[in-house]
Amino acid sequence: MAPKPITWDGKDSQGKPLLWDTPGLTWDGFVPERRRTMAYLRVQLGFSNAPDHSVEEVAGAVINGLYGNAAYATPPVPKTDLQAALTSFTAAIAAQQHGGTASTADKNSKRDTLVGMLRQLAAFVQQNCNNDMPTLLASGFDAVTTSHAQIPLAKPVIASMDNGNSGQLLVKVTPVPTARCYEMRFALVGAGGAPGPMQSAGMFTNSRSMPLIGLTAGSMYQAQVRAVGGSTGYSDWSDPISHMSL
Repeated sequence: MAPKPITWDGKDSQGKPLLWDTPGLTWDGFVPERRRTMAYLRVQLGFSNAPDHSVEEVAGAVINGLYGNAAYATPPVPKTDLQAALTSFTAAIAAQQHGGTASTADKNSKRDTLVGMLRQLAAFVQQNCNNDMPTLLASGFDAVTTSHAQIPLAKPVIASMDNGNSGQLLVKVTPVPTARCYEMRFALVGAGGAPGPMQSAGMFTNSRSMPLIGLTAGSMYQAQVRAVGGSTGYSDWSDPISHMSL
């Protein structure tokens, strides 16, 4: 954009106002352009105050997403250290259920250690994601949403579909920016491989753990997920993925 000339209310030697086209007058001043600041992506740090199992989920997502990613070649916390901290924290959660004050204190200490590692990695991701949303989300962390503009939602990608408890399948999708929640549907897959009628599995706010429950052990099920929000209300349904319930 061309610089804007400065206006001036000076007068000539006869006391007449100087105009921009006064003969013999040369204007060489310009209004400085307003500095335009880029909106930088930030990593969501809400896990610091989240429930214990949410901290476990974030740590697991980071272990799966960050390490081995070319964008994050030199993380400040080795994968083995983060995995060990997560394993210790998970064990401490289980021990707390049957212990007393000492078990709770031990669990809290291990939680603080794990959260501290995650915060180090969050800062590292924020500095190395090149201000690119897909690169940030690929790390396993979520991003802070700074814009309230309603935009079309991307089609979710199912990252995994694994067995949970008996008769349960756990579905995980890659987070979709600006999505308010996720809707899942599923169908029983017949002997010939064709899925039956789709049934609603409900709405979920945690993209990393969406359970299908009440399933028949030994049967194959197909699932799809779509994001809810944005300017269109819903995204397209994800590509279907199938898994056997145990």
